[in-house]
Amino acid sequence: MKRLFTRVKLIGSLGFLFTGLCSCASTAVQNTESLLSAAGFRPESLSPQAGLATYNQVTPYEVERDTVNGHSVYLYVDKEKGVVYVGRDQAYQRYDQLLRQQAAAENAAETAYANYLKNIDQNHSLNYE
Repeated sequence: MKRLFTRVKLIGSLGFLFTGLCSCASTAVQNTESLLSAAGFRPESLSPQAGLATYNQVTPYEVERDTVNGHSVYLYVDKEKGVVYVGRDQAYQRYDQLLRQQAAAENAAETAYANYLKNIDQNHSLNYE
């Protein structure tokens, strides 16, 4: 019985991991864009009038820093949607803070889940041995 339970957990974990890997890229982009918006970045459409040549030099899907007229400007380009997110120092600092908070929450959730699985394993080991 213990082996069956362990196999079910293993198959469930692998299914969860596979699902996560398949949707990881699009989810990561959506997550980043949500955080940028929440931090105060402004979405602007990519157009020839907006300096498309400049945006083509920016690495897509990465926040990059540039200097314009002596001021720091942060850019994030989603070429697939034709959108660039633009923010200043304050927006970038808020984005960085949100990233750290999200990472801490994810780590706490992973730790809680690992402890939950460990507890289940211990309980079933005691009951079925």
